[in-house]
Amino acid sequence: MEQQQSLRTSLQLGIYKIIDPFVKVLIKLGLTPNAVTSIGFVLNIGVAAIFILGGEEGNRGDLSYVGWAGGMILFAGLFDMLDGQVARLGNMKSTFGALYDSVLDRYSELIMFFGICYYLVAQHYFLSSIFAFMALIGSMMVSYVRARAEGLGVECKGGLMQRPERVITIGLCAIICGVASLHIGGNYKLYIPGVKYHVFETMSILTIPITLLAVLTNITAFNRLTDAKKSLDKQEKN
Repeated sequence: MEQQQSLRTSLQLGIYKIIDPFVKVLIKLGLTPNAVTSIGFVLNIGVAAIFILGGEEGNRGDLSYVGWAGGMILFAGLFDMLDGQVARLGNMKSTFGALYDSVLDRYSELIMFFGICYYLVAQHYFLSSIFAFMALIGSMMVSYVRARAEGLGVECKGGLMQRPERVITIGLCAIICGVASLHIGGNYKLYIPGVKYHVFETMSILTIPITLLAVLTNITAFNRLTDAKKSLDKQEKN
């Protein structure tokens, strides 16, 4: 767990070095951390809009909407990192800013998953839409367990599939899904001799990671709950 956290911290520091020049430009433009957070939120509304448009206007074999939505997910995710750096480098930290960031992050993720679920239902990927909803539940519970535990005085940050990992996973896989459809076709299906149904299709590039998210996020939430219980038990004994 400690090695995982140290690797994650090292990656974050490396990303901060890359984005810091852009952060300084935002500060010079007069943007506050809350303004940057709001921009990220609006971009996530755009993500949902692309998925909804794809569900209504596209067809099952047209995965271009998925690819564009993936790009928007990563772009919006960038602003999730920028707001914190703007606050640090611009010396604009505030308690309300931290609360505002957390609240809009939750709204952003809810809206993003809403768009994904809408698209999957509209294109008749019903089973995948259920897993997407399960991933949404797990994502919210990962954040909620941490917030509730920290409210009780217990640090609770461990586990796989925290918000940055979720954003990167969904964003990258959606882009790859959209690009792959241009080369192998959006309706490509892989069959194994003797098996009645296909075992893979182009859309699986997105739906398989979402299924993994559905499992891993809920495992992470449960592990955080277990870790919090151990810490609280120690506090009560002391």
